[in-house]
Amino acid sequence: MQVAAATNSTDYPFDIKPITDIGGAEITGLDISEPIGPDIRDAIMRAFLEFHILIFRDQDLTKDEQAAFSENFGALEHHVGRLANGQPFPIVHTVTNLGPDGKPSAKTVSRGNYHWHTDKSYHEVPSLTTMLHAKEVPANGGDTQFANTQLGYEALSDEMKDRIADLKAEHSWEASRLNVGAEPASEEQKRERPPVTHPVVRTHPDTGQKTIYLGHHVSHIHGMPRDEGAALIKELEDHTTEDRFVYTHRWRVGDYAMWDNRLLLHRALPNYEVGTERRQLHRTVIIGTKPF
Repeated sequence: MQVAAATNSTDYPFDIKPITDIGGAEITGLDISEPIGPDIRDAIMRAFLEFHILIFRDQDLTKDEQAAFSENFGALEHHVGRLANGQPFPIVHTVTNLGPDGKPSAKTVSRGNYHWHTDKSYHEVPSLTTMLHAKEVPANGGDTQFANTQLGYEALSDEMKDRIADLKAEHSWEASRLNVGAEPASEEQKRERPPVTHPVVRTHPDTGQKTIYLGHHVSHIHGMPRDEGAALIKELEDHTTEDRFVYTHRWRVGDYAMWDNRLLLHRALPNYEVGTERRQLHRTVIIGTKPF
């Protein structure tokens, strides 16, 4: 994996170090549990657009502090998923393999997390950014991978770019559950999150760059036979998740990651002893804009 050239730290009011050319930069020396002013917020957003994935090292936030930091970048978003007791996920919810007894269990892990996706693409207005704060992680493994679909799009042939230029895909919570073999969506969830249509080629609203906007929340491509559309979706996803477009993040306790859902697919890796090693991350999601 090629490592990006170091950026000029004087460009930012904090220490920042690029990780790879695919995307990603680590930020040190900034305590985001404390309120940040507009200058720091704006600098973080500049770095976010430049590097797509930001890793704030050595952080220790409460859930309230995470919510407060997240709200610097937009409105917090609720989730259509439900806890084991049937209640909606809290606004800052926990991604974990711990069961009700507090012990690791493979049964508690969402299958969807292991499939490439971009968060909340089944919303009419999908997510801008997702943030994860690592509280407990395995000694080895439990990584998260990110695929840069802007680079994936740029590497397509002109013929393929022309073929997909005007295509639309249907995304839904129902399809998301079916695609990963999870418990089907309830009738209430179907009403809450009906199918939506988004372009297969999305234009990033801040940079104007083209990206491939797919993932396991997709049901089908409009105007195309199901088999043909499914084959095209697989071809595009296989292409944009090739190793040359992927960054694998190896979590450390205290890592606080935020990434750009508008140009990245991501997935968790079950590359650890899920039934015996503890993994807990706190999650917030910020509402974005309607894809075009």
